[in-house]
Amino acid sequence: MANIASAQKRIRQTEKRTARNKARKSRVHGAIRKVEEAVSAGDKTAALAALRAAQPEMQRAVTKGVLKANTISRKISRLSARVKAVATA
Repeated sequence: MANIASAQKRIRQTEKRTARNKARKSRVHGAIRKVEEAVSAGDKTAALAALRAAQPEMQRAVTKGVLKANTISRKISRLSARVKAVATA
């Protein structure tokens, strides 16, 4: 355990940030899961609605620095393709 006040403060800040980042990451994973469940069920409208709800949450994770931009771009692209495939099937 740190003895210096500034080090103790940094530990407290790190714990808060870690909790915040974990919460945001789990919201992103939950949003992605909802889209995938709708796609696997074959429900086009639910998949589109879930994708529209997931995209802002995913982009917000990028702006907050929780996830990398290319990772989210790739995930959005792949989810969009899967939703589109359900729409044409």
